[in-house]
Amino acid sequence: MVNNFFTPRDKLWSRRQLLRLGLVAGGVGGVGSIWHMFNGNSQTMVRIPPIEKTEGKSKTINPSQILRNFDYGQIKQENGQTIREFQLTAGTSTIQLNSAVEYNIWDLNSRIPGPTLRAKQGDRVRILFLNKAGHSHSLHFHGIHPAEMDGVRPVTNGSATIYEFDAEPYGVHLYHCHIAPVTRHIAKGLYGMFIVDPPNPRPPADEMVLVMAGYDVNDDRKNEYYAFNGIPDYFTKHPIRIYQNQLIRLYVMNIIEFDPAVTFHIHANFFHVYRSGMTLAPSEKTDVITMGVAERHMLEFAFPYTGKYMFHPHQDVIAEHGCMGEFEVIADSTMNTVNNYNS
Repeated sequence: MVNNFFTPRDKLWSRRQLLRLGLVAGGVGGVGSIWHMFNGNSQTMVRIPPIEKTEGKSKTINPSQILRNFDYGQIKQENGQTIREFQLTAGTSTIQLNSAVEYNIWDLNSRIPGPTLRAKQGDRVRILFLNKAGHSHSLHFHGIHPAEMDGVRPVTNGSATIYEFDAEPYGVHLYHCHIAPVTRHIAKGLYGMFIVDPPNPRPPADEMVLVMAGYDVNDDRKNEYYAFNGIPDYFTKHPIRIYQNQLIRLYVMNIIEFDPAVTFHIHANFFHVYRSGMTLAPSEKTDVITMGVAERHMLEFAFPYTGKYMFHPHQDVIAEHGCMGEFEVIADSTMNTVNNYNS
């Protein structure tokens, strides 16, 4: 087991170079190839519509890129075991919530939410965490791991640490800063999704991540804005394009602080629910699900008709203040493998 280390800034860079911290998973274009290798089966049946090129409102985020971007880490083999090595750097930045409101955040790898980390059950996961955000921070991973890897010990500004543990159990998990006040550190942006896939891959699907978050811009412990994948109202102005009849696998997480619970609802359809992603068979079928803070689920569905369909929390005030989006379902004559999915 690797012990945590704490080192001053002037000694940090040689350590980073030794550990090759600069080698991080590539952009969206490279993720597809990694996905094929990772699952060990063909994804040729899954097709993704061309993604509209948009200029984001922030240098920090592009919600459309976050949507289908999975970081599988740098794969290594050590003593016959697969190691997935990830680099996460905490920093600071400013995002534009709308045309009039800017907000200072703590980010991970210059984005909010942080990278969606992905491994397979049984892999050894190694997270190289560098704190450059000006305050003490940490990373706490949900899952099963030894106490010394629990991420509750502060990592001071300019220092680094290593978290290492086995990816157990499979499911949709999360990670976040665990330095008091935890609510503030999470609300300011230090969080992300951590997916552990089962040993045998799930059926092919168009996979996406939606993270619901809130922004308390005046420090009154109430959210004034809400968002999917970082920017309020982004997926209303830029609908998510999906193919008719193709299976969608949606990883949804609620990380909205200050609101005890929210719902997630899609229009004109129903989804199968895999609670916390920890089952191979769905537990229910519904069109709205209630989620407490830090709760996350895997949802599967396919749209039989083309057109635009809303998705949002069923709390109108949350939807009206930015947590709203649309799926734009388009026809694809080559897709006929999931026509009976909704039967």
